[in-house]
Amino acid sequence: MHGLLRRLFAPRWQHPDPEVRRQALQRLDPEQSEQRQALQSLSQDPDSQIRLAALLALDDCASLVDAYSHHQQDEAWFNAICQRLSGREGHTDLQQRQALIERLEEPRVLSAVALQADNLTLRLSALDRLTDENDLIHQACHNGVAAVRHQAAERIEDEEGLKRLLKEARRDRQVVRLARERLNRLRSDAQWLEAEEQQRETLLNQLEQHARAPWEPLYGGRFRHLERQWEQLTQPPSVEQEQRFHQARLNCRKTLHDHETREQARQQSIERRDEAENTREQLLEGIEETLDGLRHAAAMTVQDIDSLRAQRQLLDQRWQTLSDMHPPSDVMRQRYTLAIQDYDQCLEAWQRWCAVSADMEKALANEDHATLAAQITQCQWPDALTPPALLGRAQTVLNAENSAPSQPTEDHPTLTTYAGELDTFEHLLERGAFKSASRLHQRLKPRIEGFESASAQPLKARLKHLAARLAELRDWRGFVAGPKREQLCASIEALANDLHMAEEALDRHHLQLVKEWKSLGDAAANREQATRFRSASDRIHERLAPWRQQLSEERETNLQAREALCDQLESLLAQPAEDADPDVLRQIRDKARLQWRHYSPVPRDHSEAVGRRFGTIRHQLQALIDQRAETIASQKRGLIGQVTALRSDESQPLAQRIHLTKQLQLRWRALGRAPKGEEQTLWKTFRHECDQLFAQRDAHKNEQAARQQQQLDEMQTLIDQMDSWQPIEASEATTLENFLNQANQLEPLPRNRRSEGMQRRMSGIVRARRERLNRLAVANTVQQWHAIMPLVNAHLAADQHYLNEGIPSDVDAQAVLSDSLPACFSEAHNTRNQQRHRIAVPLSDADHAKLAESLARLRVHLSMLAVGSVRQSDEPLRLAIQVERLNEGFKQERSRDLEVTDILVALLALGPLPTSLWDAEVEELDKLLSRMARVPLP
Repeated sequence: MHGLLRRLFAPRWQHPDPEVRRQALQRLDPEQSEQRQALQSLSQDPDSQIRLAALLALDDCASLVDAYSHHQQDEAWFNAICQRLSGREGHTDLQQRQALIERLEEPRVLSAVALQADNLTLRLSALDRLTDENDLIHQACHNGVAAVRHQAAERIEDEEGLKRLLKEARRDRQVVRLARERLNRLRSDAQWLEAEEQQRETLLNQLEQHARAPWEPLYGGRFRHLERQWEQLTQPPSVEQEQRFHQARLNCRKTLHDHETREQARQQSIERRDEAENTREQLLEGIEETLDGLRHAAAMTVQDIDSLRAQRQLLDQRWQTLSDMHPPSDVMRQRYTLAIQDYDQCLEAWQRWCAVSADMEKALANEDHATLAAQITQCQWPDALTPPALLGRAQTVLNAENSAPSQPTEDHPTLTTYAGELDTFEHLLERGAFKSASRLHQRLKPRIEGFESASAQPLKARLKHLAARLAELRDWRGFVAGPKREQLCASIEALANDLHMAEEALDRHHLQLVKEWKSLGDAAANREQATRFRSASDRIHERLAPWRQQLSEERETNLQAREALCDQLESLLAQPAEDADPDVLRQIRDKARLQWRHYSPVPRDHSEAVGRRFGTIRHQLQALIDQRAETIASQKRGLIGQVTALRSDESQPLAQRIHLTKQLQLRWRALGRAPKGEEQTLWKTFRHECDQLFAQRDAHKNEQAARQQQQLDEMQTLIDQMDSWQPIEASEATTLENFLNQANQLEPLPRNRRSEGMQRRMSGIVRARRERLNRLAVANTVQQWHAIMPLVNAHLAADQHYLNEGIPSDVDAQAVLSDSLPACFSEAHNTRNQQRHRIAVPLSDADHAKLAESLARLRVHLSMLAVGSVRQSDEPLRLAIQVERLNEGFKQERSRDLEVTDILVALLALGPLPTSLWDAEVEELDKLLSRMARVPLP
């Protein structure tokens, strides 16, 4: 019973039926405290529609926004919150609505507010909360306010979004232009990235091609240049490109290392060649010294001939080995040929002497002078050689028989000659050349001792002193040579008994021991040691016979290979190609040299002839290389002339000259190398000319960069001046226009981040200064209105008199105002006077209502401009005015100053106006105008 009574007597807004509660809610007045509490209770009702109606009745936009997260799918909630936040319904002020927008996350509501809000700031705040690109594109294409469209378009960054915006944004040319510029910028950035990638790929290809190329003098410099170009690229490479670059760099460094290794090998080869030259020099000096000793000896003996033969054999062996390693020079070859000729002459004379020596000895014993003379003639002993003792006695006997004996005389030139011979003798003793010194002593001793004059005594004394030194040297050689001979005999016997040593090593050690044995000469010589040494040497010769036979066959094979190589090179030189590449010819030359060294050794009898043949061929091949290289050098000189002409040719654009120079560089690389020594000079000249031209390009770029930097600095200075300038009067708009004209003269700015930041800053400053100038212009307009208030009051009085009496009268502005009436109000003043003549009195209800509506419309329009919001009762007028403003904004954006001027002009022209209507609105109008007359401090 108690529950039934409570339901019967409970308020209807607490009824269990939702429909009853909804009907009761419509009758609740939020202005009364009790009913407001009921509405607050209904705002927590389980029914979503009742809760929505309660919040709308309370005009609680904040609670509506808080509860919207649970009713996002409900269209009624969506429409209600959009209407409240947009200002179409409710009395929520602008600051609160803007704060609520900052709390919203739902893009659907934000998009609707950005499209429908009654305030530009509110629309921009909602737009700032939007993040989806589709929503931004929709706002940029379909929003009714140009500022919102522009700001939405500025936030679109994706290329596809910009293409879509460019396609759909047909209403606003600025949006189209912005989208086109942004799209072009993205495309230019993409082209820059593509060009960077293409340049990196080109560098990779060049580096890989460079890694495969053979070494040249500029190889290292070109490699470092490519490395620097790679490091200067700003775009990071891919993993594959990094690996390719690393591999190509390793290959280039390997090429450089291989070249350094080859250079070291070449230096070592030069050192070995110099060592071979020194060895040849020593060998030639030895045999020349021996031959010279034979010319100055007292008499030639068998021992001298044996020693000469052994020395010739050693010379042939060593000379052939050294020639196989490094060919001798022409001077050395000539000396060798002369020495061999002297040896052959001496050996042939000795053989002829051996053939007649026995008969000559019998003829000398029998004193058969005729036979002796015939045998001396048959012997044909050379005058330059010292004859054997027997031949000398025979010549002396014949000379004594053919000429009468005469007393010996010693003249001064003869003594001087022998004094010089003694100097040579002393020099040989100082050098330790015992054999030559002994021969010279044997020749000089009988001749100098044969002198009987007193002037020859110093020569005899000196000869005696030098002979003592020779005996001392002989004793010393014997003292040293005795143990040495025993050591050599033991060494060669041990070598002959060693059955495990390789043949090559055995032959090398055997020749070394034989050389050391012969170097001892006759010092401490005895038959027993000589027999032991010769026996062991013969055993070694028998053991090495098969190996030497095999070596002989190998030498024949190498000789045939060398002759075949010479035949190939001669056929190549017989018909050379006219455009033969000198680098290829150099490779052929180097490979032929390597093959020639590989086919070594060759038989001694043919080595000299085939060596001269190969030397002639190599000389001809080098001449062909020099000829082709000289042709390339002339072509490169022509390229240098072309680059020089391009550098001084001012008629062509610099970019075209740079392009032509790069083509000339490619032609330079394709030509090959000029002669050694001249290539570096030509390259330095060519590179200098190219660097001069590239320096012009760099100077042009630096000059352009300096101009752009100066342009940016001037723009920065202009922006700073604009930022520091604050307009105080509306007439200073010309100053802003002057600033903008100066900025236009400095455009276009270079495209970079700094210029974009400067343009954004300047746009913000210009927008702020235009806003302030607009506020100042509005304040001036309000001041003009206050100045013509006597005229307005006079019109009101004339209107009231006309409405009461029915007699129209005109108001004279000059009589009422102390100053002249502003031009903008003149037409309105005349219209107001004419209205009193056109409208009949008394006023009908329709005319009275029309005047009241027009006055209220002007007041609402002024309230929108001054406050940004209107009362709930004036909402229909606000919507109508907003639609008109939007429609006018499509054609041409109007400033706030012009709108205020139009309102005041319409207010002055409105009449005849009853005093009651004016008194009802004048207080609100004065408040709004006073608010608009206030200008914020700068």
